[in-house]
Amino acid sequence: MTDQPFLADHFQTPQQQFAAGKLGMWIFLLTEILLFGGLFCAYAVYRANHPEVFAYTDRFLDKNLGAINTAVLILSSLTMAWGVRCAQRDQRRGLVVCLTLTLLCACTFLGIKYVEYRAKWEDGLLWASRFQPTEQAAEVLARHAPVGDHAAADLKNMPRNVGVFFSIYFLMTGLHAIHVLVGMAAIAWLLARASRGQFGSRYFAPVDYVGLYWHLVDMIWIYLFPLLYLIH
Repeated sequence: MTDQPFLADHFQTPQQQFAAGKLGMWIFLLTEILLFGGLFCAYAVYRANHPEVFAYTDRFLDKNLGAINTAVLILSSLTMAWGVRCAQRDQRRGLVVCLTLTLLCACTFLGIKYVEYRAKWEDGLLWASRFQPTEQAAEVLARHAPVGDHAAADLKNMPRNVGVFFSIYFLMTGLHAIHVLVGMAAIAWLLARASRGQFGSRYFAPVDYVGLYWHLVDMIWIYLFPLLYLIH
């Protein structure tokens, strides 16, 4: 077993171990898809029943920040995939660089989300039980209201259940942010091991598994961005 130090006792070959691990990872990712699928269904039902709420609250979401975050995550998917390739080709330095870039992209994403969350908190645009829009929120609405739409710029004329929209917003984006944090922890663990030269063409399974998880995190955001920020 000295020539295969990472082969567990209950597997006969490295290929068998890799295949079993990948199957387990895909099953785990399927449960994640089911979790967010339920949230997407709740979003669809609420949107179908209260379209006016989404049309009204659209002005409070910063599309530019959402677009930047989308670009950042797409870039992080590229660097993560590149890192897997580097591990497969025994390119230790390339792997370390790619994992570092992926981690930096994740930090950038969460930093931008913090800016968005802070603005919502200051404007009182929180979940239903804490929804108390401030005058700052009225100013934001007035700046983005269509010309001549004075009613839309008045907080007193907002539709009912607007707070429920922000409950959905914080639930979906917050749960996604938690997944980003988990991914960052996993990538940091990979980075620590990669810096010690523990991955290469003979053993790169953990890098591949974390890469699959990270691609799922990115894909979920690619759905969240248009659903929450772009569709009127």
